[in-house]
Amino acid sequence: MGTHGETLSPPQPLDLARLVPELASVAELEVQALFSLDSGDLQPSHWLAIARAVHAALARDDLAGVVVIHGTDTMSYTASALAFLLGPIPKPVVLTGAQKPLSDVRTDARTNLIEATIGATLPVPEVMVAFGSRMLRGCRSLKADAWAFEAFASPACAPLVELGIGVSVGNHVRRAGALKPLDERLEKSVLAVRVFPGLDPRLVIGAMRAGVRGLVLEAYGTGNLPNGADGTLIPAIEEATAREVPVVVVSQCPRGHVELLRYTGGAAAAHAGAIDGGDMTVEAAVSKLMIGLGRYSRAQDLRAYLLADVAGERTVTGA
Repeated sequence: MGTHGETLSPPQPLDLARLVPELASVAELEVQALFSLDSGDLQPSHWLAIARAVHAALARDDLAGVVVIHGTDTMSYTASALAFLLGPIPKPVVLTGAQKPLSDVRTDARTNLIEATIGATLPVPEVMVAFGSRMLRGCRSLKADAWAFEAFASPACAPLVELGIGVSVGNHVRRAGALKPLDERLEKSVLAVRVFPGLDPRLVIGAMRAGVRGLVLEAYGTGNLPNGADGTLIPAIEEATAREVPVVVVSQCPRGHVELLRYTGGAAAAHAGAIDGGDMTVEAAVSKLMIGLGRYSRAQDLRAYLLADVAGERTVTGA
């Protein structure tokens, strides 16, 4: 992110040891450059490339953890995807970036890099986003502010690590797991649609007929969806179910969670086959759906996967 009127280009590979010499007092660094892209240009193929590199690093006994330097715009998508692709991990994986370039006088890049490196040495075996002196569970994070240094939030999950005068690690950190072979199966034909007054259900049906394999609906409040005579989305969900296209319902509210049976529209959606997304973020729901579609061919197995808490991405489950 730059100042108003400034156009930023993708960063070039950095000599971190020279630019941030303080890192040497935290850990011995080994740097690998994968690609130099604006994060807005990242695709699921890039998630897989990052996952391969991270997986290889996690398999090494001589590394305490991994730091991934990433643009802020899609960091939460990548963090969520890595959490699902890697599964339980034995060491921390920390994504970080900055709102202002490292070359700026007033930059958050230096602090974020140092704190992310500290995080990679802690006994927190999760995929995390390090920003603003907090480390958030990656599959719970979202970019909440485009202009503040504290750019990321995790409304449904407390920070895993907070860095103040000391370092505080939360008691809800997930247990370490043995590293498993990397499963790269992924289906990217997923669509996320934000529900709004006036949304034409024919557009949703048309998308499915055009080849969408999975659908995420960002519903009102606790999962309420239009169900009146004009604009009902229930027939679209029924057609999706008939086509074995999973429909995951999440809330538009950052601090909300879905309970499909609370209101008539949500209950009708559940009856039509919609899947309760609980308190998953849109970023988590989209990446989890892509990965689930790649791994599970049977509708009941995919549904069970989407309803399960796989990487700490949800605390509320439903039918």
